[in-house]
Amino acid sequence: MGEVVQIVSRSERERVRLIREARAIYDSIFPPADPVSAHQDNVASSHGFSGANAARSDRSHLS
Repeated sequence: MGEVVQIVSRSERERVRLIREARAIYDSIFPPADPVSAHQDNVASSHGFSGANAARSDRSHLS
């Protein structure tokens, strides 16, 4: 039937590209499947802290 076309500005495309690039760099430095961080997440959750909150607190020091 009809196709939906979404118009995206050049600045929005650039923003998305920069975010992807930053995530790729972050993942190359801190791999998401790192066994050490997975172990730390399990330890943190057993002590009442969620792994997501622990990861967020680590990232807040970067900004």
